[in-house]
Amino acid sequence: MKDLLTVGTVAFDSIETPYGKAEMVIGGACTYASYAASYFTDRINLVSIVGDDFPKSEMEALEDKGVNLKGLEIKENAKSFFWAGKYHENMNKRDTLTTDLNVLDDFDPVLPDEYKSSKYVMLGNITPELQTQVLDQLDGSQRLIAMDTMNFWMDIAWDELMKVIGRVDILTINDEEARQMSGEYSLVKAANKIHELGPKFIVIKKGEHGALLFGDEQIFYAPALPLSQVYDPTGAGDTFAGGFMGYLAKTDDVTFDNMKRAVIHGSAMASFCVEEFSIKRLKNLRDDEVNSRVMKFKQLTHFDL
Repeated sequence: MKDLLTVGTVAFDSIETPYGKAEMVIGGACTYASYAASYFTDRINLVSIVGDDFPKSEMEALEDKGVNLKGLEIKENAKSFFWAGKYHENMNKRDTLTTDLNVLDDFDPVLPDEYKSSKYVMLGNITPELQTQVLDQLDGSQRLIAMDTMNFWMDIAWDELMKVIGRVDILTINDEEARQMSGEYSLVKAANKIHELGPKFIVIKKGEHGALLFGDEQIFYAPALPLSQVYDPTGAGDTFAGGFMGYLAKTDDVTFDNMKRAVIHGSAMASFCVEEFSIKRLKNLRDDEVNSRVMKFKQLTHFDL
């Protein structure tokens, strides 16, 4: 088992879906990823920033899951990052209503010395400039570095984004973003184009339609688990990434075969995330629930010839 470094936002969200509302709940890419990873490893190093409005009880809850918060900066007399969004009936589309950067506006991530040798790194969806700052502080001993990004950074920070992508092993993006980045509609062609930018492996997330893993001239497809009810898709992609990287950190095996297992474990964690608002479902899962959910994925895809 190796250390996992998670970098990204720890924040507040206000969310509206066809099934309800949740005001000022806990969110942020780093939060979702860290909770998901905690079911596979208790060696998680978190890097983020919050204001002094962020509840101490929520920090303690993360620490109880084995998350090291020495890299969490708490800024006095300042507000935490806040995002508000509204989802449509099909839950695949959402409108961003509010984005208040607050403390994130002048965030300067500083890695504690003990973080710099983390063997597994998950760079959450933050500015490419901040992702670069984190990479520059690592000691070079990393086994696997993954990053997430979005179309917004493609639109306003393309050159910096390309530099970061050239330094990582895995890129996780959704299908729409893969098409924009590559200029290809076919996701197979898109993955091939993105491989040329640097990453050895590409994970293309397709929401309710599962996820694709590309690498070593192989392709693996994991379906999403059919659920009777999806309450809140917020953070599902970050939860997937946390479960995926947490499993790899636990097993310390970066072969394509093991990455396939990691995709299933990440998908299982994402399927829990959407069952309730915010991080509520992720906070108190039992190990037997996680194992049972992974087995459901196996049953969903297994057949004999």
